[in-house]
Amino acid sequence: MDAKSRRALIEQRVVSRGEVDYASLAIEFGVSEMTIRRDIELLEEENVVRRVVGGAISLVGKANEPPFAARASVAAVEKAHLAQAAVALVQPHETVILDSGSTILAVARELRGRHFGLTVVTPSLLVALELADEPDTTVLVTGGRVRPGEMSLIGSEAEDAFLRYNCDVFFMGVAGIDALHGATEYHREEGAVKRYAVNAADRVIAVVDSSKLGRVQLINVARLGEITAIVTDADEDHPVVVEVRKAGIEVHCVPHPTDDRISAS
Repeated sequence: MDAKSRRALIEQRVVSRGEVDYASLAIEFGVSEMTIRRDIELLEEENVVRRVVGGAISLVGKANEPPFAARASVAAVEKAHLAQAAVALVQPHETVILDSGSTILAVARELRGRHFGLTVVTPSLLVALELADEPDTTVLVTGGRVRPGEMSLIGSEAEDAFLRYNCDVFFMGVAGIDALHGATEYHREEGAVKRYAVNAADRVIAVVDSSKLGRVQLINVARLGEITAIVTDADEDHPVVVEVRKAGIEVHCVPHPTDDRISAS
């Protein structure tokens, strides 16, 4: 892992946990504590963290979303692997809602060349462009106001579009999933569009990496009971995985792409 990717993951850790310590990060990333200290110093210069004795604390609150470009560059291989597992849940000729965000964009890329004959409804211009020339795929864009950076469509036009459709499945990306609060998001208008999409779909599949589990952000998107399944790279014994399974939610735990179980297959 290069230094930029490592710092982006450290930023995710400190934002999700509120605080981190040098020793734990050094063990997690397999580097020296001095390297972690340098990473933290750079993040402090970017006003993401503040150094404290033995570690750092977050300066980013529940409503502060990391930029799309930064999220898209982090763990790209892992997101592609999650996308493969998510696409395995798609049935031919379904009407599929694909959310905005970097993880669901990976799902759109994984759909290319599958010839499923899908109708795709999306508030993401990036998803629409990814699938626009895909044979046998009909792409419907919601309309709405373009959100800079995210290239997602938000506002009442985007929300109202989902009132017109009855869809089979919504592949949702969110900033946090918690056993008590369900799925949550940073941005108010982005969260509202997701909420309407949840109501328009028979099945809701959240595709989230393990760093999102246990996190609670500003905006409520879906109660846990409204989520049909979760696709994640978390371990089977992750506390949130255990809790949501107790609630009757289907969880697909995808091994990390560097896991021996994958490399041996």
